[in-house]
Amino acid sequence: PGELDFALLLDGLSAEREQGITIDVAYRFFSTERRNFIVADTPGHEQYTRNMVTGASTADLSLILIDARKGVLTQTRRHSFLVSLLGIRHVVLVVNKMDLVGYSQKVFQGIEDDYRKFAAELALPAVTCIPVSAVKGDNIVERSAAMPWYEGPTLMGLLDSVQVDEARLREQPLRMPIQWVNRVNDAARAVDFRGYAGTIVAGRLATGDAVRVQPSGRVSRISRIVTFDGDLPEAVAGQSVTLTLEDEIDISRGDLIVPANQPADVADQFEATVVWMDESPLLPGRSYFLKIGTKIVTAVVAPLKYKHNVGTLQRMAAATLELNEIGVCNLQLDRPIAFDPYRVNRDTGGFILIDRLTNDTVGAGMLHFSLRRAQNVHWQALDVNKTARSAIKGQKPCVLWYTGLSGAGKSTIANLVDKRLHSMQRHTYLLDGDNVRHGLNRDLGFTDADRVENIRRIAEVAKLMVDAGLVVSTAFISPFRAERQTARALLPEGEFIEIFIDTPLGVAEQRDPKGLYKKARRGDLKNFTGIDSPYEGPQNPEIRIDTTAHTPEQAAEIIVTYLQTRGIFDPS
Repeated sequence: PGELDFALLLDGLSAEREQGITIDVAYRFFSTERRNFIVADTPGHEQYTRNMVTGASTADLSLILIDARKGVLTQTRRHSFLVSLLGIRHVVLVVNKMDLVGYSQKVFQGIEDDYRKFAAELALPAVTCIPVSAVKGDNIVERSAAMPWYEGPTLMGLLDSVQVDEARLREQPLRMPIQWVNRVNDAARAVDFRGYAGTIVAGRLATGDAVRVQPSGRVSRISRIVTFDGDLPEAVAGQSVTLTLEDEIDISRGDLIVPANQPADVADQFEATVVWMDESPLLPGRSYFLKIGTKIVTAVVAPLKYKHNVGTLQRMAAATLELNEIGVCNLQLDRPIAFDPYRVNRDTGGFILIDRLTNDTVGAGMLHFSLRRAQNVHWQALDVNKTARSAIKGQKPCVLWYTGLSGAGKSTIANLVDKRLHSMQRHTYLLDGDNVRHGLNRDLGFTDADRVENIRRIAEVAKLMVDAGLVVSTAFISPFRAERQTARALLPEGEFIEIFIDTPLGVAEQRDPKGLYKKARRGDLKNFTGIDSPYEGPQNPEIRIDTTAHTPEQAAEIIVTYLQTRGIFDPS
């Protein structure tokens, strides 16, 4: 019955394509005597790219369904490109409705030749082409008497015998991401247990094996392989186990257990392909959470190298990625991770990107390789550090991050605070938005992507100035919460002080000291914050200044008093 259901399923999917029916991802289940199957039916239209990527990301085999009357279409090419991108190793071209073309060998051969030429361009693995009539069952379970010229396998025969990834992965070096550190310390029962739980995603392990923990590089041996049903002498890819080691090693969730002599690569900068899955565009320079296996780190997307036109397969220049678009870029992480290239292992080379504010999954990607500079550039330890520099100045370094609409009074208030601190013989520096755009950021415009990069650069400069022991002020609109959160994350707790210069849009527009609002209202100034570009006000700033209730001088006094209360410097 399961085999008959599959034939009907194929015909049903073909009918859906003809009628233009689109879905997200539909899963169907069936079984044969040898295997259980899950069929992920994913629409291939360009606006559903993310759905196909989701459904195909864990697939062992791809069935590319073609109508014998229509041949290789643009949609077929799009499907195949995504299959190639996702590293699916088995591709079956199912040429359906052969009964409607008189079971013609010539028609089938023409379609097969066209497809194989295209598959060669994509460097797809060996492709199997099967002519079928799903509604009549030809070449589904048994060889078709109507097509004696076809000598290849039946569709079900191929599905029952194809090697799945799990079998291949068992022959690779051990890879086991740690999902949970299980620690039990019960003195009353004389129990002291430390185990490392996870699922083996590649290779095999046995008691006594020498293993390495990455990225730390510490080495030990496996003493036990613990499961609910008792200890095992060995385990293989696909099994979930808890390991104990002969040595006490500092291991955390997200670390990777590998053979001592076959480690994974470790790096913090990569080239990667990203599939964007969110309504809001990807913005290079913005900070996202990156989850790979069980590890979560912070990642920044460097400017895109190019994006793929999934319809024409051309590479195109791009500044951002919109929903369903695919691009290639460099990634910079806040710490090294252990990984394998995606083409070698999906589990240790595939990742998702998560919005840091909403926790929504906004993208998925595949690591290609580490960048050479990830191994060549190292942080230089210096003898004179931040503590020494700030001690000699008699102050605690910090960033005063002023944010608010254009015309809110950020620069005015920041300048008054800076003058007040200077008169108190404090060591300060003021980074003003307009001034910085004359030099460091003169190459940036005012698109969302450029605004993100503008703030990223300022945050890094401010971090260096804090390291020099200064109280540094930054007066920028900095309209996006995500970028302000990224700037905050660069500094230790207590060294980032967000100051919201809260001025209603109407008040700021009435002031309009530079005439910018008038230009924006006329349409002469695009991407102006508050008019045609959003401003995301702080939710929990350290200081909020209501400029409708306080003069700039009063605001400056509030800020200086706050700094004294916080112990940034002695009130004297």
